[in-house]
Amino acid sequence: MIKVLGRASSINVRKVLWTCVELGLDIVHEPWGDEGLPLQSPAFLAKNPQGLVPVLQDGELCLTESNTICRYLAARQGRDDLLPTLPAQRAQVEQWMDWQATELNNAWRYAFMALVRRSPKHADADAIAASVAEWNRQMALLEAALARGGPFVTGSHFTVADVVLGLSAQRWQMAPMHHADLPHVSAYLQALNERPGFQQHGNNGMP
Repeated sequence: MIKVLGRASSINVRKVLWTCVELGLDIVHEPWGDEGLPLQSPAFLAKNPQGLVPVLQDGELCLTESNTICRYLAARQGRDDLLPTLPAQRAQVEQWMDWQATELNNAWRYAFMALVRRSPKHADADAIAASVAEWNRQMALLEAALARGGPFVTGSHFTVADVVLGLSAQRWQMAPMHHADLPHVSAYLQALNERPGFQQHGNNGMP
């Protein structure tokens, strides 16, 4: 039995839950991080010493890092439509997943903490403005990729890259800030909204 550990309000947990829907997996979801399931408890830290979600348990295997978990699950199920086995095609999927985890995440972090989470530690107006500008700049790179091909990031086929990017694009769209005019990103989100997994775990009101 596969277990997914982590509160459903976490964008990284939602990546995994959406992937499970795409794969038709029957899972047990334990909302660690919610009340009564603290991430600093010894039981959870034994699974991930960093105290972060998500965690995937598959028998004796215990995995952390959301993008790694999504790739593992697609490969486990032999779904080369979601994660190609040919090296060049797989690299195209993985490069977008790595970009999301590094460049895109670093761009939005300060603005998101300030404007959505209302963190008092993120109140510097210049830093907020710089983060918003960089967030829009990075999203323009996704816009350009979608304009070249589409409707998905690597072309005509939906992959696990679209899981992680779709949730990121939805977060960008919902953030209360200035948004660059990115019509292909808007169309991308509309296309993703046709998928039950995105309806459940993406377009559900949680940024």
